[in-house]
Amino acid sequence: MKHLESALKQENQWWKYLLVLLIGFLGGQIIGAIPLVVAMGIGAARNGGNIVTPDNPMDLSAYGIDPNLGLVLMVFPFLVMLFISILLIKAFHKRSFREVINGGGVFRWRRFWKGFLVWGVFAVILLVASLLFDRENYELNFQLSKFIPLVIISLLLIPFQAGTEEFFFRGYLAQGVGSWTKKRWLAVLLPSVFFALLHCMNPEIKEFGFWTMIPSYILFGIVFGVISILDDGIELAIGVHSVNNILSSIFVTSKSSVLQTPAMFIQKEVDPSGEFWGLLAVSIVFILVVSYKSSWNYQILFSGIQQKKEEHPEED
Repeated sequence: MKHLESALKQENQWWKYLLVLLIGFLGGQIIGAIPLVVAMGIGAARNGGNIVTPDNPMDLSAYGIDPNLGLVLMVFPFLVMLFISILLIKAFHKRSFREVINGGGVFRWRRFWKGFLVWGVFAVILLVASLLFDRENYELNFQLSKFIPLVIISLLLIPFQAGTEEFFFRGYLAQGVGSWTKKRWLAVLLPSVFFALLHCMNPEIKEFGFWTMIPSYILFGIVFGVISILDDGIELAIGVHSVNNILSSIFVTSKSSVLQTPAMFIQKEVDPSGEFWGLLAVSIVFILVVSYKSSWNYQILFSGIQQKKEEHPEED
């Protein structure tokens, strides 16, 4: 094991993590939001200076912004945040991008694509089942001229959004928690809670309530954390997170969704509780399938974190 252990030899003062997280997040939100503010200003000018406040703040079409352009503008702050954070982590911790990913080895693309494809298959099966058994709850919204650009933008940019979140929570923050507590299960649990709290501003929280949606976000975080610990790196989690968000962007949206895109279907009524149990079932099946192929040792989750000799994950 190398991913969490690699951080033990480096500087892990709590205030450095706090500064990196705050500066990275605020820098991404302030600098990265400049194009969005400009686009909103142009939209307001075209509307005679009137500022419209939509029920869902993620619905940028209310500001006269094309939904596909809106998706680009929403992802851009994540790119800025990732760039700033890589520089800060190198300066404060002397830790490289690859060390945060898997302890210092090459980026394992096969792990990424394994997570992307396996989770993608299960998610599509769940979506098709939902469409078949709850057909009246979905409205066809297919517009070829908007759908093709949406697919291209989603495939190219959403992995950066998902990858940034995994870099922060299952990479950087998990290494910090692991270096402080020396316990892997806490390196799964605590970043998952922070991951959930980061999504408190999502419109789904406003629509369905904090205690309804937070368990789903925590479950997602725990799944990503568990597979990162077992796989000794975050490439698999990046793949899963990426395909999950891409499929959500392309195929299904709703009035309360954080992804307001010209998706193929509009979901009229969302059942958060039902979706939670569907997510749990897919997560269990996914972990069982991937662990069978990867020969994971689940006891690692409850083992201590100790400094070991140099070793790096290899591409397989």
